[in-house]
Amino acid sequence: MALLGIGASAPEFDLPRDGGGRVSLADFRGKPLVLFFYPKDDTTGCTAESLAFTALAGEFDAAGAAVIGMSPDSAACHDRFITKHKLSVALASDEEKTTLQAYGVWKQKSMYGRTFMGVERTTFLIGAEGTIAMIWQKVKVPGHAEDVLKAVRNLAA
Repeated sequence: MALLGIGASAPEFDLPRDGGGRVSLADFRGKPLVLFFYPKDDTTGCTAESLAFTALAGEFDAAGAAVIGMSPDSAACHDRFITKHKLSVALASDEEKTTLQAYGVWKQKSMYGRTFMGVERTTFLIGAEGTIAMIWQKVKVPGHAEDVLKAVRNLAA
């Protein structure tokens, strides 16, 4: 499926999350949501990205936005990842990859000459009304959380 565009309605989801609960898009109606998709818990880039969003969690909260990370890892794997790195962002588990596919981030990738299916690191800023306000594709982690925070603040302005 093609990546969604700005102004499109964000696809609904209702998934298991860290801590044993569930999280859905509907939980965030009326406030902006930062939804960052990442390949795998406890890998270098994914840890750095999750730590960056954690470091700015208070500022996202002050700006009125929620932050959720999502990967195909299990909720139990997310729990270990959060504990190990003292993360404060919610992590949703999409083991069936239905939400990853709906957002167009489950893609064919290649590394070291082999191809495989995986998550393309992508972040969506979803406005309070449930439409996509910004998309960052093929995210490079350094400075990314700060860029997203600026966009959240601009959305609120």
